[in-house]
Amino acid sequence: MKTIEAGTLWTSTVERLRAEIGDENTELWLKPVDALTLEDGVLTLKVPNKFFSDGIKERYQKRLISLLRDEAGYEIGLDFRVERDLTRVLPPSDPVPVASPQSDFPLSELNPRYTFDSFVIGESNRLARATAESISKSPGTQYNPYVIYGDVGLGKTHLMHAIGNSVRRHHPRARVLYTTSEHFVNEFITAVQNNQIEAFRARYRSLDCLLIDDIQFLIAKDRSEQEFFHTFNALFDSRKQIVVSSDRSPKEMSPLEKRLVSRLEWGFVADIKPPDLETRIAILRKKAAHEDYVVPDDIILFIASSVKSNVRALEGCLTRLKAFQAMTGEQLSIDHARDILKESMELDDSSPVRVETIQRVVALKYSVDVKDLKGHQRTVSISTPRQVAMYLSCVMTELSSTDIGRAFGGKDHSTVLHARKKIEKMVAADPFFLEIINKLQSDIKAAER
Repeated sequence: MKTIEAGTLWTSTVERLRAEIGDENTELWLKPVDALTLEDGVLTLKVPNKFFSDGIKERYQKRLISLLRDEAGYEIGLDFRVERDLTRVLPPSDPVPVASPQSDFPLSELNPRYTFDSFVIGESNRLARATAESISKSPGTQYNPYVIYGDVGLGKTHLMHAIGNSVRRHHPRARVLYTTSEHFVNEFITAVQNNQIEAFRARYRSLDCLLIDDIQFLIAKDRSEQEFFHTFNALFDSRKQIVVSSDRSPKEMSPLEKRLVSRLEWGFVADIKPPDLETRIAILRKKAAHEDYVVPDDIILFIASSVKSNVRALEGCLTRLKAFQAMTGEQLSIDHARDILKESMELDDSSPVRVETIQRVVALKYSVDVKDLKGHQRTVSISTPRQVAMYLSCVMTELSSTDIGRAFGGKDHSTVLHARKKIEKMVAADPFFLEIINKLQSDIKAAER
């Protein structure tokens, strides 16, 4: 049996595996791992946390053992030693503060109205709701992190508050914080400016349950995202619950920060879709009952049939009808409801359109062929309308970036995300371009009618 040093064996094995799994996966999973010892046919590896040991076991252990046998000439097993000292995992300038047991800080108020009982269950949200309730009873033990994603106004924030309220009810001493990614970024900036970064870290890393809304706005925010990344690691390694919401799945987020996106994917991901007609009716009835407001069934059905994509818009319609009746004292009729809610119905013009319609309208606007939008030419005269069409497909259809890429001649989902971000910047910077986009959207909706 030949003698071989642990570090040398590990390095050579990783380089052989790199050829199979690529640089990206190697840097993500294997670069943070150190070989400690090789004794009695067992190679002991030091990993930063349980994320890495679980991930390597699931993805690469079988292949690693085979390559290790080839390199060493005999059977070698793997053992993992989790690095518990987080101050050695994070950069020296980024220590994990230890909060005093007596220290306290104001936590954001959870909305008491947002509970599991007030959340209407339908096929579109059943899994997300069931998982959320399970987490609230035993936070940090399973489904961690928990990612809820879906479009605006479908109940993500309601579920997050419900989790927080339930955790506090089941665990009265638990430190629970609900916040938005925008507030997290602003707090971090203020802490840096006021030289209070240690207090900021103590605030977040001593929590038992962190609920952070709209995580997509934190992606690619440089230092703020890095700070959240380390906060995430600290909480996860302490078996504390992390819940985040987003308007898109982790796979569709910006690829600029792979470490954070990969951690979100390791948890449990659940989506919430627009509610079906029966669920919309149930939502309206529950809200009306909660406010002691009697609404005829025909008006409930009229609203539920007209407003299809947004729970907030549904509830807003009911609020407007209630206000009208309180001011006038008149008995509501369908004609009243149709007249009062005319603007709201028009605003709910967000039903998805077909990507083929978008391609046809954009091609006509820019005087190109639809086949050019699906092709691979990179001239500005083709690439710009192609990116515009991809952007409009992202905001006007229910397709994922992967499906949109497929509709544009098999483009990668990252190409679609790049197009979306580029057009968003152009829209924000150029009011004339914004007018072009708005006109295209109107033309597309008209073409669908």
